Amino acid sequence: MYPEEIVIPMKEELTENGFNELLTTEEVEAQLGKGGTTLVMINSVCGCSAGTARPGVLMAVANAVKKPNYLTTSFAGFDYDAVKALRQHMMPFPPSSPSIALFKDGQLVHFVERHQIEGRTAQMIAQNLIGAFDEHCN
Repeated sequence: MYPEEIVIPMKEELTENGFNELLTTEEVEAQLGKGGTTLVMINSVCGCSAGTARPGVLMAVANAVKKPNYLTTSFAGFDYDAVKALRQHMMPFPPSSPSIALFKDGQLVHFVERHQIEGRTAQMIAQNLIGAFDEHCN
């Protein structure tokens, strides 16, 4: 498990911008059981999270016309139970952190894996997500 003093500021980058944490299996199942669209950011300590994934997600949410009903996050290597439960819903994609998922009515409709984050700018990630929001969100 990563030290809390390292993880907390990375979590706060999202939670201070309207993302709710999913910390347990029960919270994951309750969230995905809701109707509508849920954006899930699997946060991590890797450099691409700070450099492009978190900024890209925040940019997408700030600039999209159509937005997910719910903004959520869990931290890989820290929120073990929640991330494990989320990854079950992200099958057939292999575990990936960071990663970004969009669910509609509990079904995965868009997924951005780590290899699609690495080497991309925050603007490219934001555009990818805005396209998914336009297609799947009201």
